[in-house]
Amino acid sequence: MVRFNPALVVHIICAMDQMISVSSSNKFEGSSRSEVANIANQTAYNVSKLLDNLLQEYDNSLRPDFGGPSLLIEVNMQVRSMGPISEMDMSYIMDCYFRQSWVDKRLSFEGYKDALALSIEMLRKIWKPDTYVYNGKKSYLHTITTPNRFVRLFPNGRVLYSQRLTIRATCIMNLEDFPMDKQRCPLKIGSFGYTADDVSYRWTTGRGVNIASDMKLSQFDLISTPTGNETTYRSKGIYSTLLVSFHLQRHMGDFVIQVYGPCILLVVISWVSFWLNREATSDRISLGITTVLTMTFLGLEARKDLPKVPYPTALDYFVFISFTYIFSTVVQFGVVHYFTKVGSGEYYLDELEDEPCPLAERRKWERKEAWKLSKGMSESSSTAHFSNHMSNNTSGKFNLTNSSATLHSLHNIDHNYLNHHPSAKYFSSMPKKSRNGNGFSAGNISFLDRLPSLENIPSIFTLDRQLSTETEKSEDCTCKRCVTRAMNDSEKALNSVSKIDTVSRIVFPSTYIVINIIYWYMYLDRSERIDLTAED
Repeated sequence: MVRFNPALVVHIICAMDQMISVSSSNKFEGSSRSEVANIANQTAYNVSKLLDNLLQEYDNSLRPDFGGPSLLIEVNMQVRSMGPISEMDMSYIMDCYFRQSWVDKRLSFEGYKDALALSIEMLRKIWKPDTYVYNGKKSYLHTITTPNRFVRLFPNGRVLYSQRLTIRATCIMNLEDFPMDKQRCPLKIGSFGYTADDVSYRWTTGRGVNIASDMKLSQFDLISTPTGNETTYRSKGIYSTLLVSFHLQRHMGDFVIQVYGPCILLVVISWVSFWLNREATSDRISLGITTVLTMTFLGLEARKDLPKVPYPTALDYFVFISFTYIFSTVVQFGVVHYFTKVGSGEYYLDELEDEPCPLAERRKWERKEAWKLSKGMSESSSTAHFSNHMSNNTSGKFNLTNSSATLHSLHNIDHNYLNHHPSAKYFSSMPKKSRNGNGFSAGNISFLDRLPSLENIPSIFTLDRQLSTETEKSEDCTCKRCVTRAMNDSEKALNSVSKIDTVSRIVFPSTYIVINIIYWYMYLDRSERIDLTAED
């Protein structure tokens, strides 16, 4: 006997009810989907019919309101990117969305509240303004993957036409303040064929020119984009145009690193020659020539990306000032070499070994005369003759007129060949009246005034030794051989410093700093004034 289970019966009934409800809902959803599809198909059919009716008697060769007032075209654009901005071509490139809107009452419709987004095929069937860029050089429409443009039609007959363009336009630049300049690059748009009586342009209120928030330029900062309307007069009449000006301020960072910094460092390096002694001719000349050539290359490199304008730029002035200072250091060494080195001084000791030394010849001659004098005094039996002779020479000097011609031939030499030796000051400070070329008169040889009395002379050898010692202490030779030999002596060698170098160490840096202060103050202040004028 089978027992009745009420729970099982309830479960079976619920399952059967659920199956019935699911089947009924599936039938309802299928019917609703088919109804939506039918409505969509009906709407598309109605829109197609609507457009066909609108274009049935439409003439796209005539502007809206033909024969009536001028048609107002509202324009706005969104700039996505700018650059590069070329000084060589005087042009700039930008990528933007260019939108135009106008009312064509022939395209107004009823029965559909929303705007109609139409394909680009519709553009071929309706009238469009012939807008172009007055200062454009080479612009194009993006066509990847399809032509980037669309059209929307509103119930009141307003048409919105948008397209993505890359515009390359002319920008006449004034580079007098380069690279601290501010440029104004205009964009002028208008109708190519319709005059102001047929078509007039106006920027969309509050939406004239928009800049993308993430847009950045490599060399410039975009300061402002003022817009305005302009009337252009051409041979065929008056035309309505729109004007937007992109105010750009140049970045200086790259030029400080590439030009200004190296120029200043080269000038400072050229001043190192002021601390080199003037005998280091090759070192100073090589340093000067190297800096001059480097500065020349740097100046040419700085103008490589600039057009050949007929006026100098701010960068040209700075490069020229720096080049002038570097060139002046080379000229300064020439002045030092000319005015502080009497003669060239480039003598070699081996070449001067056969050169007679006037002072050595004079000392030799004095010793010979002293020998003769001592020998004559020892053989004489009377001192009267010697006393008379001494009275005739009250100054204690012998009149050796017979040897004057010989001495004159030995010592009549041009001695403009001092080479900055420690003794050079002594040589140059010797009285001119007491020497002839080498410090003594040709006709009067004074040596007895430095000798003791004859009673104190024990022998001729003592006289010779004393005379030689006193003469060497009182006089130094200035002939080529002796001066060159002294210069080659490491114990007597001296790195001399010119007074011109000492003055140049102060004059060159101080004047360069003053000129730099004037330069930067003048151009930076001028840039600020231009910026304030642009804002006004």
